[in-house]
Amino acid sequence: MSGGKESAKQMSAREKPRTDVDLFLETAARVPVLRDQRGRLIFALDATMSRQPTWDLAQALQVRMFETAAVLGGLDVQLVYFRGFGECKASPFTATGGRLADYMAKIEVRAGTTQIGKVLRHVSGETRQHEVRVLVFVGDAMEESADGIAGLAGELALLGVKAFVFQEGKDATAEKTFRQIARLTGGAYASFDVAAPDRLAALLAAAAAYAAGGKPALQKIAQTDKAAPAHLLLAQMS
Repeated sequence: MSGGKESAKQMSAREKPRTDVDLFLETAARVPVLRDQRGRLIFALDATMSRQPTWDLAQALQVRMFETAAVLGGLDVQLVYFRGFGECKASPFTATGGRLADYMAKIEVRAGTTQIGKVLRHVSGETRQHEVRVLVFVGDAMEESADGIAGLAGELALLGVKAFVFQEGKDATAEKTFRQIARLTGGAYASFDVAAPDRLAALLAAAAAYAAGGKPALQKIAQTDKAAPAHLLLAQMS
């Protein structure tokens, strides 16, 4: 990022006053796990060069999701990312947010094309071995066959995986496909931009709550604030 702008890491290092989002995340952390089995969430992100301008900020916000997931209990998270031309990697599943944050801190964006199909196939493969309840995907572009992506999303639906797809920016092609992934899996779609970073933080926390405690957990969060993103997710989910 340009030298004239303060990085997200510097911003997070400063002590900030408590906000509505802080209260929201604290509420999410108190939501009890309502399932017998540990939930598993795969958090996937586009790490191609188009995301460079907001990468530091997005990194800081995504760390907050890991922290929220860790204190929710009963939730294991795996980080998946793609970048370059053909590179798509996954971390081990872990219940420790700090470990995933450290893993993500080592990732640098690289020029390349989207590999959303690889992400969906990976999630399918993981779920066939051991249930994955939620896929969270954050991206800003889609450069693959929409029909192919739809077919893969349909496979995830048959496996019971719900996709929460969060779009950075307003690319129309990406939005159409991202909405389709969410609809086919019974999940939800939402957009965000750098001007409203707290929106993404709240969306990620809500998705983590659903993965750990199902709809009851998400509904409990929604009761804390009628305008919260949890309502947006619940309204779309089937």
